[in-house]
Amino acid sequence: MSTTAHADPHADGATRRDFLTLLALAGAAVGAGAIAWPFIDSMEPAADTLAAGEPIEVDISKVAPGQQIVVMWRGKPILLVRRTPEALKTLQSPSLLHILSDPNSTVLQQPPYANNWHRSVNPEIAVLVGICTHLGCVPVFYPNPSATDPQPNWPGGYLCPCHGSKYDLAGRVYSGVPAPYNLPVPPYRVVNEKTLRIGENPAGSDFDLNSIVQI
Repeated sequence: MSTTAHADPHADGATRRDFLTLLALAGAAVGAGAIAWPFIDSMEPAADTLAAGEPIEVDISKVAPGQQIVVMWRGKPILLVRRTPEALKTLQSPSLLHILSDPNSTVLQQPPYANNWHRSVNPEIAVLVGICTHLGCVPVFYPNPSATDPQPNWPGGYLCPCHGSKYDLAGRVYSGVPAPYNLPVPPYRVVNEKTLRIGENPAGSDFDLNSIVQI
């Protein structure tokens, strides 16, 4: 995506990417249990809109606390999560910040309006490009803290099924994993309390996803 001097680690074609996407998303329903994301049919944009790469609108009113949905924009899975108050508290925990690679989002992986501790416009709603910054797999949603699953002392977040990279519920990458950067945040704006428009910036911003360091 980026024009920076990064070798493309996932240039082996869209077929592999599509297969991994389907594989990981299917596994997410098993791994996340009762609050795993549903792919809500009514939120799927029209085929002609997808083909044109135009902004898409998503109704987030149906997303319950702790739940994720996935939509497609420009051929990329976009992860939308309604974070619980407990999850937001965890995102600010010093014990979590200590083990993140880029807790303050200093690397350009998000628009300026998402350059904050929750990496979003609204703290409650996360909007992330669901492509691991290591080799392009789709991270699986495990929102609940657990002593054992999917890993010991799991704080809640995302686990890449391909090589074990981990991200918190703001898409911030852990230290000591293969992925080098936080998950990207796409351009988007809040239309109203029910609707997000992905692919369109708020007034006064000209952020382009192609400007990020890596996707």
